[in-house]
Amino acid sequence: MSRESGPPSSGGSENGRKAESKIVIIATHGVDMPELATVPLVVGNAALAMDVGVVMVLPSAGVGIATQGISEHIAAEAFDPVSKLLASFLELGGKLLVCVPCLAPRKITTDQLVKGAEPVKAGRVVTEILNADRVVCY
Repeated sequence: MSRESGPPSSGGSENGRKAESKIVIIATHGVDMPELATVPLVVGNAALAMDVGVVMVLPSAGVGIATQGISEHIAAEAFDPVSKLLASFLELGGKLLVCVPCLAPRKITTDQLVKGAEPVKAGRVVTEILNADRVVCY
């Protein structure tokens, strides 16, 4: 796999992307910074609409994005609520990975995660990053 900087190479797609393009978005904020919890989902949904595969990783306070009873209370001015953006993200086929060690300090259990969220540890995150064309962190 090439690690060139610059735009992804054209793999025969009319929009200049390889058909199998994939990005990893790391969203580290939740209720602590609603705008920084919201924008990753907006970008993720846009990428999915462009036929780009998206894996969203939620470490630290970002775990709130995937937690029932918390995500419903994250909303940034001028954007749809996180719960609505998250539902769209999952419906469009986005993968949602939640940091297991980040749950315990917040007294969140895996049973409280939204349907479609996958609890993971660091090894899975590293694998996704190594297999991505680009990684974006918020």
